[in-house]
Amino acid sequence: MEELNRKTVSEFRESAKTPVIAILENVRSAYNVGSVLRTADAFLLEAVYTTGYTAHPPHKQIAKTALGADETVQSQHFVNAAEAIDAVKQRGYKVFAVEQARNSILLQELTVDKEEKVAVVFGNEVSGVEQATILLCDGCIEIPQLGMKHSLNIAVAAGVVLWELAKPFIAAGD
Repeated sequence: MEELNRKTVSEFRESAKTPVIAILENVRSAYNVGSVLRTADAFLLEAVYTTGYTAHPPHKQIAKTALGADETVQSQHFVNAAEAIDAVKQRGYKVFAVEQARNSILLQELTVDKEEKVAVVFGNEVSGVEQATILLCDGCIEIPQLGMKHSLNIAVAAGVVLWELAKPFIAAGD
């Protein structure tokens, strides 16, 4: 790890974080949760919040895909997405659902000021983000897709969106 210039767990915890929180709403697969935690670790995100019946650490299947990120990334579980959204909005976060919806913002057209804090809601693998949750958000972000399926696995979608949100901070060396 030293040769790869990786942070220790304590260095990770002490590092300034990218002001992005991923909120997982009713994600069925604990493996997907572990993958999102691993992505959050890679980009030094503020936290991953789980809601509803989404599995949350400590959990054997999460640990299998998180590869230690379940020990580094701050996580918190909420009864439902509304509670998680309320918590982040009270801390000054803008909240976007990642969903194909009318008036959604295409990911490549989203502009986030470096001073803004952003939370993004990822929904269930089959049904997506619940409509009631979308109504609590400041908008929707849509990943452009050119193929036939027009859906991505949640872990893949999270990787794409979280990279775009973290990229300005990585480029600036923050």
